[in-house]
Amino acid sequence: MEYSITNMFAEKMTEDVYVKAFAEGVETEQREHMPLVSVLLASYNHEKYVEAAVRSVMEQKGVDFELVVIDDGSTDHSPDILEKLQGELGFRYIHRENKGFVPTMNELLSLARGKYFCSFASDDIMPPDRLKKQSDFMERHPRSVACFGQIKTLSPEGDVSAEVVPLYMKNVPEVSFEQVLVSDRAIHGCSEMLLTEAVRSLGGYDTRFYFEDMPLYLALLYKYGPQPASADFVCCYYRVHGSNMHGDHGRMYREILRLLDLYKGHKLYRTACRRWKARWFSTLAYKDRGEAFRMLPKLASFSPSFLLRLPKLFIPKRFLKC
Repeated sequence: MEYSITNMFAEKMTEDVYVKAFAEGVETEQREHMPLVSVLLASYNHEKYVEAAVRSVMEQKGVDFELVVIDDGSTDHSPDILEKLQGELGFRYIHRENKGFVPTMNELLSLARGKYFCSFASDDIMPPDRLKKQSDFMERHPRSVACFGQIKTLSPEGDVSAEVVPLYMKNVPEVSFEQVLVSDRAIHGCSEMLLTEAVRSLGGYDTRFYFEDMPLYLALLYKYGPQPASADFVCCYYRVHGSNMHGDHGRMYREILRLLDLYKGHKLYRTACRRWKARWFSTLAYKDRGEAFRMLPKLASFSPSFLLRLPKLFIPKRFLKC
């Protein structure tokens, strides 16, 4: 079933928006029943993984939640799989033509009825009790508009790493706008739980960028201040494979530099640009040294963050970490 959502953030969000959003064909009791958490899943060409992703969400216990899925015009068998699962499990499902990832996330956000929401990828696995643990945490921290947890990596074959990714442990007990801006901290998009009305107050996801998470997190942290992160819950088994969105490093770093331009007036803007350029150079020095030499005039600076990475051009790759 397909719904057309237009000008979703142009009006004040009231109870009437749900009637507009769900249009015809959705049962009255679904509109009246307001879950605590909405899980928003954008599906695109993940026929190998989408069933496991959906089942891992629907198996969550101990909290009132909803799953909303939009298939963004997949060209594989994902729509067939999702239609069958919807009939079995009863989540809300929309299949339509391709509109792109960020517009799809905004459409999902317009459909969310929970006090909180989290996005979830169609190739990942949600650990048991994630929604309960994270929503309980949010309820204990009523002044927070977001919280973040930990992740473990997942192989294409389904093997889960033994330990959490240490990078995101650095966010505990909280993460700030300044830390993310200058790349001292990173937030994984699969680790979030966000206050729905806070995100809507910002206008939703920023359609000027091809990725959804960092623009939103910076905007939230800038407006609402530092937000908590916990070591006590693993939020996602994040599947690492060749088609991950953030695998296109060149595009990602170009977008980040464009994003930083939104904060040109901030005192840390220049520092942030130097550090993100140094990170881009470091990635190139590991993956494509020819391109690293070509980009050197654009990315080089006399900052410690760049000078510390410059030797990577001359060290054998087997001794390096990306």
